[in-house]
Amino acid sequence: MAGPLRVAVLISGRGSNLQALIDAFGPKVADSPVKIALVLSNRPDAPGLERAAKAGLKTEIVDHKAFQSREDFDVAMDREIRAAGAEFVALAGFMRLLTPQFVTAWKDKLVNIHPALLPAFPGLNTHKRALEAGVRFHGATVHFVRHETDSGPIIAQAAVPVLSGDDESTLAARVLQAEHRLYPLALRLIAEDKVRVEDERTIVSGAPSADGALFNPAPS
Repeated sequence: MAGPLRVAVLISGRGSNLQALIDAFGPKVADSPVKIALVLSNRPDAPGLERAAKAGLKTEIVDHKAFQSREDFDVAMDREIRAAGAEFVALAGFMRLLTPQFVTAWKDKLVNIHPALLPAFPGLNTHKRALEAGVRFHGATVHFVRHETDSGPIIAQAAVPVLSGDDESTLAARVLQAEHRLYPLALRLIAEDKVRVEDERTIVSGAPSADGALFNPAPS
């Protein structure tokens, strides 16, 4: 790939995953394979905008409340993304459903991070549902976005143990730590041309393979 991958990061809230991307690929990082070309929020009061501004990144606000339809909102976002010269879009806590038109326009150039091991627990309240289901592992997934909510070819996943004393808060914190490592990893793989989609599955080449098995409880 000629030059770094120019990415627009879409946020709605505090921007903790955005901060992980800034730490990995921000203006102060030499020879980064990713350039954050834009941080865009649908909420004018999103704390993540302050993180972006502090890092010297370009920011834009496209307030969804100013539009009568989802289609008009997505068109306005698309316009800002392209005006910034972005060629790829990363959703990082962006809490708006995207229209099929937007998803199609950015197919295989639009990724999301979800706090669960997809296809398990799509949608909201993933930590609560994981605890109720009694699973021994939970985690996070980075995937290409498709029309159906939290669907699309999986790029990378991180698994964390569910401990006996966990509540939603402690489990969420453990997953979030994994997210902060996983999202930069996935974007780096994409920027280095190590990820391709074939028959709605991703093929990752040139990256170390996972080894061994995880157990919870651990064998004695």
